[in-house]
Amino acid sequence: MPFARITTTLFYRYTGPVPGPVFFLAALLLSLAATTVGAQTMMLPTETLQVGERTIQAEIAATPETRRQGLMDRTSLPKNHGMLFVFDETDLHCFWMKNTPLSLSIAFINPQGHIVSITGMQALSLDAHCPNEPIRYALEMPQDWFARAGVKPGDSIVPVPPPNTHK
Repeated sequence: MPFARITTTLFYRYTGPVPGPVFFLAALLLSLAATTVGAQTMMLPTETLQVGERTIQAEIAATPETRRQGLMDRTSLPKNHGMLFVFDETDLHCFWMKNTPLSLSIAFINPQGHIVSITGMQALSLDAHCPNEPIRYALEMPQDWFARAGVKPGDSIVPVPPPNTHK
Protein backbone atom coordinates (compact mmCIF):
# COMPACT_ATOMS: atom_id res chain seq x y z
CA MET A 1 0.00 0.00 0.00
CA PRO A 2 1.56 3.35 -0.99
CA PHE A 3 2.30 5.88 1.73
CA ALA A 4 0.49 8.65 -0.11
CA ARG A 5 -1.36 8.78 -3.39
CA ILE A 6 -0.99 11.79 -5.65
CA THR A 7 -3.76 12.77 -8.01
CA THR A 8 -3.45 15.58 -10.48
CA THR A 9 -6.00 18.26 -11.17
CA LEU A 10 -5.31 21.93 -11.65
CA PHE A 11 -3.25 21.64 -8.45
CA TYR A 12 -1.70 18.61 -6.82
CA ARG A 13 -4.05 17.09 -4.29
CA TYR A 14 -2.66 14.59 -1.82
CA THR A 15 -4.86 11.91 -0.32
CA GLY A 16 -3.97 9.27 2.19
CA PRO A 17 -2.29 9.33 5.56
CA VAL A 18 -0.12 12.42 4.89
CA PRO A 19 -1.97 15.75 4.69
CA GLY A 20 -1.13 17.75 1.56
CA PRO A 21 0.58 20.74 3.22
CA VAL A 22 2.77 18.48 5.37
CA PHE A 23 3.86 16.42 2.34
CA PHE A 24 4.56 19.61 0.33
CA LEU A 25 6.60 21.11 3.19
CA ALA A 26 8.61 17.89 3.57
CA ALA A 27 9.36 17.80 -0.16
CA LEU A 28 10.42 21.46 -0.11
CA LEU A 29 12.73 20.92 2.88
CA LEU A 30 14.33 17.88 1.23
CA SER A 31 14.87 19.88 -1.95
CA LEU A 32 16.53 22.72 -0.01
CA ALA A 33 18.68 20.26 1.92
CA ALA A 34 19.87 18.67 -1.33
CA THR A 35 20.77 22.11 -2.69
CA THR A 36 22.74 22.97 0.46
CA VAL A 37 24.58 19.65 0.41
CA GLY A 38 25.44 20.20 -3.26
CA ALA A 39 26.88 23.62 -2.50
CA GLN A 40 28.83 22.26 0.46
CA THR A 41 30.43 19.41 -1.46
CA MET A 42 31.02 21.15 -4.80
CA MET A 43 34.75 20.97 -5.32
CA LEU A 44 36.80 22.37 -8.16
CA PRO A 45 39.75 20.56 -9.75
CA THR A 46 42.62 20.33 -7.28
CA GLU A 47 46.39 20.50 -7.51
CA THR A 48 49.06 19.46 -5.05
CA LEU A 49 51.10 22.49 -3.96
CA GLN A 50 54.14 22.93 -1.76
CA VAL A 51 53.61 25.83 0.67
CA GLY A 52 56.84 26.47 2.51
CA GLU A 53 57.66 23.00 3.86
CA ARG A 54 54.04 21.75 3.77
CA THR A 55 52.16 19.89 1.03
CA ILE A 56 48.51 20.80 0.48
CA GLN A 57 45.65 20.11 -1.89
CA ALA A 58 44.23 23.32 -3.38
CA GLU A 59 41.09 23.73 -5.43
CA ILE A 60 41.84 26.02 -8.35
CA ALA A 61 39.52 29.00 -8.88
CA ALA A 62 40.66 30.45 -12.20
CA THR A 63 37.51 31.75 -13.89
CA PRO A 64 35.45 34.79 -12.92
CA GLU A 65 32.62 32.47 -11.83
CA THR A 66 34.76 30.19 -9.65
CA ARG A 67 36.65 33.13 -8.14
CA ARG A 68 33.34 34.85 -7.35
CA GLN A 69 31.96 31.69 -5.67
CA GLY A 70 35.19 30.86 -3.85
CA LEU A 71 34.50 29.00 -0.59
CA MET A 72 31.03 30.48 -0.11
CA ASP A 73 28.57 28.19 1.67
CA ARG A 74 31.29 25.75 2.77
CA THR A 75 31.08 24.73 6.42
CA SER A 76 34.31 22.73 6.54
CA LEU A 77 37.48 21.94 4.64
CA PRO A 78 39.50 18.71 4.67
CA LYS A 79 42.84 18.78 6.48
CA ASN A 80 45.57 20.65 4.53
CA HIS A 81 43.05 21.71 1.92
CA GLY A 82 42.38 25.19 0.57
CA MET A 83 41.57 27.21 -2.53
CA LEU A 84 44.06 28.90 -4.85
CA PHE A 85 42.69 31.90 -6.75
CA VAL A 86 44.45 32.44 -10.09
CA PHE A 87 44.00 35.84 -11.72
CA ASP A 88 44.60 36.82 -15.34
CA GLU A 89 46.24 40.11 -14.34
CA THR A 90 48.59 41.14 -11.58
CA ASP A 91 46.65 43.69 -9.51
CA LEU A 92 45.45 44.59 -6.00
CA HIS A 93 42.79 41.85 -5.81
CA CYS A 94 40.66 42.20 -2.66
CA PHE A 95 38.55 39.56 -0.89
CA TRP A 96 35.58 39.45 1.47
CA MET A 97 33.78 36.70 3.36
CA LYS A 98 30.19 37.19 2.20
CA ASN A 99 28.21 33.93 2.64
CA THR A 100 31.34 32.15 3.88
CA PRO A 101 30.64 30.55 7.27
CA LEU A 102 34.28 29.46 7.75
CA SER A 103 36.89 31.80 9.19
CA LEU A 104 39.90 31.68 6.88
CA SER A 105 43.43 32.96 6.49
CA ILE A 106 44.58 34.22 3.11
CA ALA A 107 48.06 34.43 1.65
CA PHE A 108 48.54 37.00 -1.10
CA ILE A 109 51.08 35.75 -3.64
CA ASN A 110 53.05 37.64 -6.30
CA PRO A 111 53.51 36.36 -9.89
CA GLN A 112 56.78 34.62 -8.91
CA GLY A 113 54.98 32.53 -6.28
CA HIS A 114 56.27 34.35 -3.19
CA ILE A 115 53.88 35.15 -0.35
CA VAL A 116 53.77 38.93 0.13
CA SER A 117 51.34 39.01 3.08
CA ILE A 118 49.00 36.84 5.13
CA THR A 119 45.85 37.98 6.92
CA GLY A 120 42.94 36.44 8.81
CA MET A 121 39.36 36.81 7.63
CA GLN A 122 36.33 36.39 9.90
CA ALA A 123 33.39 34.28 8.77
CA LEU A 124 30.56 36.18 7.04
CA SER A 125 32.38 39.53 7.26
CA LEU A 126 31.92 42.10 4.50
CA ASP A 127 35.25 43.77 5.35
CA ALA A 128 37.64 44.06 2.39
CA HIS A 129 40.97 42.23 2.69
CA CYS A 130 43.49 43.58 0.20
CA PRO A 131 47.17 42.82 -0.42
CA ASN A 132 49.80 45.48 0.21
CA GLU A 133 51.20 45.06 -3.32
CA PRO A 134 49.90 43.69 -6.65
CA ILE A 135 49.37 39.91 -6.71
CA ARG A 136 48.57 37.20 -9.26
CA TYR A 137 47.45 34.51 -6.76
CA ALA A 138 45.75 34.17 -3.38
CA LEU A 139 45.55 31.05 -1.24
CA GLU A 140 42.73 30.62 1.28
CA MET A 141 43.23 28.07 4.06
CA PRO A 142 41.46 27.44 7.39
CA GLN A 143 42.05 30.26 9.87
CA ASP A 144 45.57 30.27 11.40
CA TRP A 145 46.75 27.41 9.15
CA PHE A 146 49.72 29.45 7.90
CA ALA A 147 50.87 30.30 11.45
CA ARG A 148 50.47 26.68 12.64
CA ALA A 149 52.37 25.45 9.56
CA GLY A 150 55.19 27.97 10.07
CA VAL A 151 54.46 29.61 6.71
CA LYS A 152 55.26 33.32 6.51
CA PRO A 153 55.69 36.14 3.98
CA GLY A 154 58.66 35.45 1.73
CA ASP A 155 57.93 31.71 1.57
CA SER A 156 57.08 30.25 -1.84
CA ILE A 157 54.15 28.35 -3.30
CA VAL A 158 55.21 25.77 -5.91
CA PRO A 159 54.21 25.12 -8.52
CA VAL A 160 52.17 28.22 -9.28
CA PRO A 161 49.92 27.49 -12.24
CA PRO A 162 50.25 29.90 -15.13
CA PRO A 163 47.16 32.05 -15.72
CA ASN A 164 44.62 30.79 -18.25
CA THR A 165 45.51 27.09 -17.78
CA HIS A 166 42.48 26.18 -15.64
CA LYS A 167 39.64 27.72 -17.60
